[in-house]
Amino acid sequence: HVQLVESGGGSVQAGGSLKLSCHVTDYVTAKPCLGWFRQAPGKEREGVAAIERGGNTNYGHSVKGRFTISQDNAKKTLYLHMNSLKPEDTAMYYCAARPGWVDSSLVAGHYIYWGQGTQVTVS
Repeated sequence: HVQLVESGGGSVQAGGSLKLSCHVTDYVTAKPCLGWFRQAPGKEREGVAAIERGGNTNYGHSVKGRFTISQDNAKKTLYLHMNSLKPEDTAMYYCAARPGWVDSSLVAGHYIYWGQGTQVTVS
């Protein structure tokens, strides 16, 4: 059974950095496609970054060049390194898994398993 637990959110000033982590149980099942999404109040859930098991990545246009997604297979953990943070990056951040699909989709509806979210606030 795939479960995802995010950590690492918090408050940071504009221009700062944060690293989010997502521990994944049943990592072998979840690994084919893992992603980070975010949702701000009153807005739709937005794809931030995704990675497929071969290591290919995909980024939303608003974070490209600032955020980096990575995974540590030994630790069964997905990461999101966020640099040059802006106030518009403020949102609840979720990690998600799409077992069985080897791609790096940024479409939230493609993902089956979701974490509980971790809040990122940039001021």
